[in-house]
Amino acid sequence: MPTVSVKRDLLFQALGRTYTDEEFNELCFEFGLELDEITSEKDIISKEKGEEKAKGASDTVLYKIDVPANRYDLLCLEGLVRGLQVFKERINLPRYEKIIPAQGEGQRLIITEETVQVRPHAVAAVLRNINFTKERYDSFIDLQEKLHQNICRRRALVAIGTHDLDTISGPFTFTAKAPSEIKFKPLNQSQEYTASQIMDLYRTDSHLRHYLHLIENKPLYPVIYDSNGVVLSMPPIINGDHTKISVNTRNVFIECTGTDITKAKIVLDIIVTMFSEYCEKPFSVEAAEVVYPNGKTHIYPELAYRKEKVKPELINKKIGISETPSSLAKLLTRMCLKSHVIGNGNNIEIEIPPTRADVIHACDIVEDAAIAYGYNNIQMTIPKTYTIANQLPLNKLTELLRLDLAAAGFTEALTFALCSQEDIADKLGMDISATKAVRIANPKTAEFQVARTTLLPGLLKTIAANRKMPLPLKLFEISDIVVKDPNTDVGARNYRHFCAVYYNKSPGFEIIHGLLDRVMQLLEVPPNEENGYTIKATEG
Repeated sequence: MPTVSVKRDLLFQALGRTYTDEEFNELCFEFGLELDEITSEKDIISKEKGEEKAKGASDTVLYKIDVPANRYDLLCLEGLVRGLQVFKERINLPRYEKIIPAQGEGQRLIITEETVQVRPHAVAAVLRNINFTKERYDSFIDLQEKLHQNICRRRALVAIGTHDLDTISGPFTFTAKAPSEIKFKPLNQSQEYTASQIMDLYRTDSHLRHYLHLIENKPLYPVIYDSNGVVLSMPPIINGDHTKISVNTRNVFIECTGTDITKAKIVLDIIVTMFSEYCEKPFSVEAAEVVYPNGKTHIYPELAYRKEKVKPELINKKIGISETPSSLAKLLTRMCLKSHVIGNGNNIEIEIPPTRADVIHACDIVEDAAIAYGYNNIQMTIPKTYTIANQLPLNKLTELLRLDLAAAGFTEALTFALCSQEDIADKLGMDISATKAVRIANPKTAEFQVARTTLLPGLLKTIAANRKMPLPLKLFEISDIVVKDPNTDVGARNYRHFCAVYYNKSPGFEIIHGLLDRVMQLLEVPPNEENGYTIKATEG
């Protein structure tokens, strides 16, 4: 879940009242959120870098609030306050308006056919006569970063660019060129660089280096120019310094480029609806025209409202309550879903605003009704379906064995299910192809390349990490291993394995032998070759 950090005093000022920490925690719970942490910038730096580095940092109290991953409208202070105010019925849900300029007066973004192989989609809009303060500006930048990490999938699907419209002139062109042909001064830099030099420049940047792979192997890089050849941005890497916005910016040109047009439209809608309240005409957005390579045009943002119908009986049945249709409509309206009863009370008509892209199905509407009703207010009832829970036989046997192994003086270890190829092959004197190991497609580290095919490496690593402990060490583990199996749906199968290790200065085989005999005795497996178990020597 994304975490939104907001300044407590600024939040209370926007809400029009103050709360104790307990009261605000309760309010968050009622609204379906969670107050994760109460901290400050100084405390955060102190924890991460030490008290010395935290000297001079702000003591302003911060609320860290966990927000559902699909509630993009709650990722900034503006959306959070608006949602809470509507929920507490202090304000009505605003109506977002798209203003289409007269012919020839609006902004145009022309997409050329060169972008098809790189980032084929783009949408745009203008926030006209906006009034920024330091706090509003910081929130505007922070929302873009939150969206980049969330719905934009770290800029892979969508990249956002915001520009001071008064420093550039349209129409704008979104094209793709060879890296050597692109040259501009990147944001907050003092000189011009070619696109290739920019990639090298940010290869060590802690923030931007994570996005370079999105285009660095492409023959052409995407770039946006204005009518005078000024570079606005090279998405998804960096904006141009010429068009950077500041607290004094009055008109903001917003462009979202990407590989997913649906996500791009959602991102644009969220940004303009969240910050259009600071425009001279609140909640109004100036539309921009996007011209596609085939000549077709489209006006953005869409700011589309749609209507859904849900039966009151369905909501009551799914939640387990018995509210009237008008009461349910009121609950939904508190969740920013303007609703009213139609017909003879047989249906509730819900208007889905452009801020609620998370509402896809009737079950999403039912969930919001449950949140507004209050989960703690739903009466607990015994399910009508009569079922008796039971433990899986394999898990039951595992638990019984664990108790007896512990009684035998062995300590249970719980090791990682993933390991390196060397752990299960080279270090055990085996060929990796003979292990039938399931490989991880994109391992983060060399330590986690494959799913383990044996428990032994994990226990040996545990002993290696605990060599300072007093001897002897008696360890065991009963867990699953994974091997390839083409006969299953997923191409792999889990097996429950048992492994034990005895480590001492002069370890005796009789300890492990005795443990094996005890386990087999418990499992009622006799010591014979025909239908029991035997011990044989092996190379290793």
